[in-house]
Amino acid sequence: MKKMISVAEAKGLIADSVLRLDAVEVKLMDGLGRCLAEDIFSQIDMPGFAQSAMDGYAFSWRGYQEFGKMEIVGEVAAGAAEAGPRPAPYQSVRIFTGAPVPEGFDTVLMQEKASVRDGMLEVLDNDLICGRNVRLQGSEISKGALAMKKGTVLTAAGVGFLASLGLEKVAVVREPRVTLIVTGDELQQPGLPLGFGQVYESNSQLIQAAFLHLRFSQPKIVYAKDDLPGLTESICLAMLDSDMIVLTGGVSVGDYDFVVPAAEAAGTTSVFHKIKQKPGKPLFFGVRDYVLDAKTDLVTAKQTVVFGLPGNPASVLTCFYQYVLTAIEVYSGCPVSLPVKHASFLDGYKKNRGLTHFLKGIYSDGVVRLLGAQESYRLSSFSLANCLIEIPEESSEISAGASVVVHLFG
Repeated sequence: MKKMISVAEAKGLIADSVLRLDAVEVKLMDGLGRCLAEDIFSQIDMPGFAQSAMDGYAFSWRGYQEFGKMEIVGEVAAGAAEAGPRPAPYQSVRIFTGAPVPEGFDTVLMQEKASVRDGMLEVLDNDLICGRNVRLQGSEISKGALAMKKGTVLTAAGVGFLASLGLEKVAVVREPRVTLIVTGDELQQPGLPLGFGQVYESNSQLIQAAFLHLRFSQPKIVYAKDDLPGLTESICLAMLDSDMIVLTGGVSVGDYDFVVPAAEAAGTTSVFHKIKQKPGKPLFFGVRDYVLDAKTDLVTAKQTVVFGLPGNPASVLTCFYQYVLTAIEVYSGCPVSLPVKHASFLDGYKKNRGLTHFLKGIYSDGVVRLLGAQESYRLSSFSLANCLIEIPEESSEISAGASVVVHLFG
């Protein structure tokens, strides 16, 4: 636990430690953006009847081939309770989009290709074929078929599809309950005057905004003083109703850095402390004990994971994107990690070997350029960035034009 580990090792340990959360039933619209907790099977044929795809005229192809012109004997609109009695092969009906096609009929002629005179229909479409413009019963999905697989993230189109199958509710993996504990006696709330030695507290709004961007519920915010007993109590209280606790500040090894001992005193088992990266080297991650249901593989006794993020804002956001998102992805089943691309690096960069560097950059059309103000306390450049540039631990120099990995912000 004492040695620094690599970025890849840290992500692997987080993924191996965090357990997916249990399921909750929600209204269909409330499931938007969430991960389905079970397979969904259709309870109906969709459509439930042969359905016209056009405004036009329905008839039997065989009858058309035999008689040519056909008598128009009725009309069927969308929403009709029935399609009427079975017409004769030499007959046709006026029909509208979404209406049921009468029994025995198999083709719909679009109205623009029809000629009607004295109650008789003449077909003007030389390309018409049997079955044209008719949606067969169950052609979208048949009763009992798999509609959506467990683990699918529900999109707007998915909501519409499931609604068309008559679903009102869905089972989704519930959202993680998160408590954010902000430490630092030097912090002052925005809107209040700064005293000497104070800085405005921004990390809580930074993290809240990041969760909001992901469409997750806002974390509960707790402010804690820089003392071991008080911070330990805050962590213990948060564990009562939190799946995840995120602390900012107090995670290094200074005289007033109490996050690690407080987390351990609250029952957290350390998984790692310190990563070979810049910014965010002092990152802490630990897990409170949990129990699994052997049959379902779900948590029956609550698990709480604890992240201790460095206090500098750029470090906070970098660690959130790289590590907290890894845990949330496992928790929820939703692919929330930043998308990764390779890009041509416009600028050269030099560093000492031994640490992975995450640099704020601007990506466009396969090219990425480095921003200034890379220090961990500076958010000004982060507010302009649309990606993090990853410079590997083992590299000491990246030449201009070389290919680099970039993590794109959504």
